[in-house]
Amino acid sequence: MKTTVSDFVIQRLHDWGVRRVYGYPGDGINGLIGALDRFEGPLDFVQVRHEELAAFMAAGDAKFSGEVGVCLATSGPGAIHLLNGLYDAKLDHQPVVALVGQQQRSALGGDYQQEVDLVSLFKDVAHEFVQMATSATQARHLIDRAMRIARDRRAVTCVIFPNDVQDLPAVPAPPREHGTVHTGIGATATAQVPPDDALAQAADILNAGERVAILAGAGALHATDELIHVAERLGAGIAKALLGKACVPDDQPYVTGAIGILGTRASSRLMEGCDTLLIVGSSFPYAEFLPPEGRARCVQIDTDPRAIGLRYPAELGLVGDSRATLAALLPKLEPKPHGAWRRGIEDDVAQWWRVLEARAHVEASPINPQRVFWELSPRLPEQAVLTCDSGTSAHWYARDVKLRRGMKASLSGGLASMGPAIPYAIAAKFVHPDRPVVAMVGDGAMQMNGLNGLITIARLWRDWADRRLVVMVLNNRDLNLVTWEQRVLGGDPKFEGSQTLPDFPYARFAEMLGLGAVRVDTPEAIGPAWDAAFAADRPMLLEMVTDAAVPPLPPDVSMAQARAYVSALWQGDPEALRTLKAVVREYWASLRA
Repeated sequence: MKTTVSDFVIQRLHDWGVRRVYGYPGDGINGLIGALDRFEGPLDFVQVRHEELAAFMAAGDAKFSGEVGVCLATSGPGAIHLLNGLYDAKLDHQPVVALVGQQQRSALGGDYQQEVDLVSLFKDVAHEFVQMATSATQARHLIDRAMRIARDRRAVTCVIFPNDVQDLPAVPAPPREHGTVHTGIGATATAQVPPDDALAQAADILNAGERVAILAGAGALHATDELIHVAERLGAGIAKALLGKACVPDDQPYVTGAIGILGTRASSRLMEGCDTLLIVGSSFPYAEFLPPEGRARCVQIDTDPRAIGLRYPAELGLVGDSRATLAALLPKLEPKPHGAWRRGIEDDVAQWWRVLEARAHVEASPINPQRVFWELSPRLPEQAVLTCDSGTSAHWYARDVKLRRGMKASLSGGLASMGPAIPYAIAAKFVHPDRPVVAMVGDGAMQMNGLNGLITIARLWRDWADRRLVVMVLNNRDLNLVTWEQRVLGGDPKFEGSQTLPDFPYARFAEMLGLGAVRVDTPEAIGPAWDAAFAADRPMLLEMVTDAAVPPLPPDVSMAQARAYVSALWQGDPEALRTLKAVVREYWASLRA
């Protein structure tokens, strides 16, 4: 049988190190699907239930492997379905290549069935590189460029293959003549550390500071030891952007935790009180949670020069790898005594953990959602991988879950999309089949696409070395975060027509698929349910029946937020009394902690 363009594409992806392609078949990619079936090397096709899940899985694969994730979809509707997951990858700077089918070349421009202008469609999400192959000779350089640009620019790229091009005879080596392009596979060596004079200038700024704060993000996930050494040298505290939650363990007494509306009071006080700010690998967007402009001198480290000074006026930007740059900077930093500033940070951290513990044990009907996450932390197995969805689940994850060294964790940061937790978890099991994985999901995201993800889990779990994948669902029958945003930001009562979700038997559905499942509706059963899930011989779903009235309080409530909440109650919120009681209990617990 002749070697086709599709055969060449699959082989080329393998040569680049790709070992998984997430996708869904369709007649617009029959050539590529056939080539995947014929390929004899280690490259798996992972069939999903919807193309959006394929793109989420590719993004999750990139996050947990550090390599390029690849997804595949057919022309027209299949390609369109990829977009949300690809935007998730784009906004979190993850390297993902999308391979997409198209109608045959002779039909293009003829208003043909499923004909969509795919180059225009993907031009924004894959703005670094999107091209359509119109000849077999292009296949090599299009795949090479898509892979290299995705990897080295940490971007989404896209290659479109009309279905007739997929079946053309392959051209592995273009002729050596005018008008051809000759690309190759190989590593890219870049400067990892800024010049020594720039490091010296950064050290001067940091050494001059009396109250140093560090804000670390996803770009510092591999720099754990270096962040700890710098914090110890400077007597600094470390706040973490949500995508950087795993960059330093939460058991360090000067780690203030998350920052922002999902953050901690300790992080807010750290930012309010510092006179010097070191930002490492973070593009945290909310200015109101950073020091007031002009109050703190700032040094920023990032691999992308476009990010320097984007969120806070940086006096000096260092473009380089966070770990290598911090390691080169450390010898130039002068040790600071751990005086009143550092002791204050540690006191704030200790007090905040006491507040969280008190809040987690506040009475609720039937279960306080905070307790679900609080009970999880001490039970997390070593080397666990955690994924989380958007919504109130992200609030409790950001604050209550204590990550330890060696754990990995992620969610949709820049896009804050609903729906990635379960596809991320599936991708994590492909990347780390020997590690336990936990997905934390709200019932809104579960109904949106999570139930379909369970079907994929039921199909795959027997192939995993460690079969523990725990899906925890907060069943509160409410799109809870938006409900609270309506009250506290908009001053509007809960609109039941938009916010109330249909009840669904999540545990029974999981059991029907052959998975383990427990429905929990008493607080005393939370801990044993987690224990059972981590001892199980197969994936398990925990359906936690939680109280939607428990408020996801910001670290500090402004007068504007308080007035909006009172307005919502005054206008007849259907759960006014229940939420008011819950808010009072939360504040009372905080005061007594």
